[in-house]
Amino acid sequence: MDYIKEKLIEIGRPKAETVKKLIKNYGDKTIQDVTLGQVMTGMKGMVSLLTCTSKLDAEEGIRFRGYTIPQLQELLPKIQKDGEPLPEGLFYLMLTGELPTVDDVNFISNQWAQRAQGIPSHVYDVINALPKDAHPMIQFNTAILAMSTESQFRKAYLTGMDKKDYWGPTYEGVMDLISRLPVIAAYIYRRVFHNENYIDPDPNLDWAGNLAHMMGHDSDEVKRLMRLYMNIHSDHEGGNVSAHATHLVGSALSNPYYSFSAGMNGLAGPLHGMANQNVMHWLHKMVREIGVENPSEAQIKEYAETTLKKGQVIPGYGHAVLRKTDPRFTVQLEFAKKYAPDAPLIQLAEKVYKVVPDILLSTGKVKNPWPNVDAISGSLLSSFGITEYPIYTVLFGVSRSLGVLTQLIWDRLYGLPLERPKSQNLAWYMDKVGYKE
Repeated sequence: MDYIKEKLIEIGRPKAETVKKLIKNYGDKTIQDVTLGQVMTGMKGMVSLLTCTSKLDAEEGIRFRGYTIPQLQELLPKIQKDGEPLPEGLFYLMLTGELPTVDDVNFISNQWAQRAQGIPSHVYDVINALPKDAHPMIQFNTAILAMSTESQFRKAYLTGMDKKDYWGPTYEGVMDLISRLPVIAAYIYRRVFHNENYIDPDPNLDWAGNLAHMMGHDSDEVKRLMRLYMNIHSDHEGGNVSAHATHLVGSALSNPYYSFSAGMNGLAGPLHGMANQNVMHWLHKMVREIGVENPSEAQIKEYAETTLKKGQVIPGYGHAVLRKTDPRFTVQLEFAKKYAPDAPLIQLAEKVYKVVPDILLSTGKVKNPWPNVDAISGSLLSSFGITEYPIYTVLFGVSRSLGVLTQLIWDRLYGLPLERPKSQNLAWYMDKVGYKE
């Protein structure tokens, strides 16, 4: 048993007992009133999930185990002093609640490099059986399901085991799956966009750097960008679609592959992870219809207002929880200004940022007019040569695995049961609030 699993036993068993005592001794205590509006509008703001990996604050943005993104950029181990933190370190932090040492990060990086070599050949056969023009997310999710033949949880469960030990094979499956996702993502990228000219993994590289390498982008800047991207997209509390779907399916004791596949089906929606592609569509359409490569702020303002008058949204702006500029947007903009200040798409994204919030505020209908992570992520990737934006949601999915699969391990450590909320028909709600036709 590796030392991280031993650490999880040490910190996880007491927390699991705490969860049991809370349910037994305080299960009938009311912790929050629920309104009809919350039920009917996507359960926004309802506290109904136990998530330990990250917390979303409306004013501060995302905190990973209590740490903000700027704090983590200072505290997590890096390859270069002026570079970006390694995602292996964020994974360790979300998993254990402790800041990692360099040795911890190296251990995880080596583990993932070794485990990435275990992808069975039938997974590639399944990908290759799909049309090349199938969206990369279809190929990505199909490959995830194909890898479930290797599920250590499924094999352990069928042999019979104490439910308090379910977390162990879940951990092994999560480590296997996370290690292999960059290989699968890069394979799909090279298959679809680069004539099947595949690039072998380099076991000497870190997890995110290896992804950039296998995609064919070997500059230090792109590797740094991929580390940044993998960190900031990794988790966003437990109630977003990909996190909740992974948790929900996992609550049926589905293995990590099935559970993560469910989360990726949710991520593929245009209101979730596909938004990064919608932003690029909107930006390119704007440039095309205005007729100049570098539109002025006045031209952008007119185009944005026209978009809203047509009853359409401006993608990349607004958030269900945040009430300020997303710190993930800010850190990407800072990266762009450092490494690609003259890139046309970065300049365009920055102009949109100067114009759109005021337009949205003037409508009187938007609580949060500020940009979210998607408003600039595609422009940043494209400015560094990753111009094929159908792959962007796949990259988002690789990153999101770090958070949602860590939480899946904790779901099993806590011993959380099958999730089964109660539902009622419309007449029940009408009666409850005294509604009359």
